[in-house]
Amino acid sequence: MVPRGYLWLIRIIGILSLSALVFIITQSEPERDVWIKIFFYLAFFLFLGSLFNLFLLRLRRRMMRGELVGENIILSLRQGILLALLATSLLVLQGLRMLLWWDGLLAVAGIFLVELYFLSDRDDE
Repeated sequence: MVPRGYLWLIRIIGILSLSALVFIITQSEPERDVWIKIFFYLAFFLFLGSLFNLFLLRLRRRMMRGELVGENIILSLRQGILLALLATSLLVLQGLRMLLWWDGLLAVAGIFLVELYFLSDRDDE
């Protein structure tokens, strides 16, 4: 069983970041100020991180009944953050008009290598 406080914290972060994202999109002009773009990317990262975290946690809970709860929470949190980082970095590159297909593949490979490092580090202990 996943602690309810953790789930509520992730849900609240997701709702607040989604509302911030909607506010930034509808009420501001991102072309005029760099700080608005930074807040947009931060809200986008937090929203996707919480969304991926909750999705992966639910998927793991359905697939692995009886596994350790702490490992599932940490694994889902890390993978959700890495997926959100991947999506945000691709969006930043697209916003700068620097995204090409090989850049996207390099970003995916980089995130994959980071996850492999964490998985191999966990197996060594």
